[in-house]
Amino acid sequence: MQQEPPYPLSRQLTLDLTTPPAHSRADFLPAPANRAALAALDAPLSWPNGRMLLIGPEGAGKSHLAAFWAAENGARRIHAAGLRPDAADLLASEGGAVIVEDADHSGSAAGAEQALFHLWNLCAPRDCLLLMTARRPPRDWGLGLPDLQSRMDAMPQVHLGPPDEALLAAVLVKLFADRQLAVPAGLIDWLVLHMDRDLGLARRLVAAMDHAAMAQKGPVTRRIAADLLDKLSEGDA
Repeated sequence: MQQEPPYPLSRQLTLDLTTPPAHSRADFLPAPANRAALAALDAPLSWPNGRMLLIGPEGAGKSHLAAFWAAENGARRIHAAGLRPDAADLLASEGGAVIVEDADHSGSAAGAEQALFHLWNLCAPRDCLLLMTARRPPRDWGLGLPDLQSRMDAMPQVHLGPPDEALLAAVLVKLFADRQLAVPAGLIDWLVLHMDRDLGLARRLVAAMDHAAMAQKGPVTRRIAADLLDKLSEGDA
């Protein structure tokens, strides 16, 4: 008897019916790679001066962690590129919480450095929690304000590590499920054996497979997966 794939049946329409990624705590996949980060975010009262910097590569789960942490703590979320000096006072509410995502982009966005500097100075006296996310440590942000650089360098940090095979497989399952994609039996095991342990690559690969299958008006196949994995791996090289 042929085993049914553990995913919904393939979509018959060629429209992109992709659903938004599920970003609740229940949808988060705990693993050794994110254990320290999850523990740190669950204990904000232990953060020095109420500040924490979460660092991890593309697709490692920073946005997912930030999303459910914001929901649980009533935090305002803003991307660093959207920071403006006059917004810092509104973001740092008394006894509140704020998340600055992609903080490593603040060095290349007009006004973002000044805004981040103001926000840093306002949060502690207002007892406002400040969580920041970034792909790289502050020394690589290209900051021009020496005072901001020194503050960012001194900020407590927690890191998301590289995924193991089990986490990569679980993330692939979730990415396919988020897009309501049926995949052949054994495809995820094959992908885990043949691709780098890179969650950003996994996200790009699943999106590309979805678009390719819709363009061909057919199901996801191992051939599609292999062709796209080769192309994406060459692009990352």
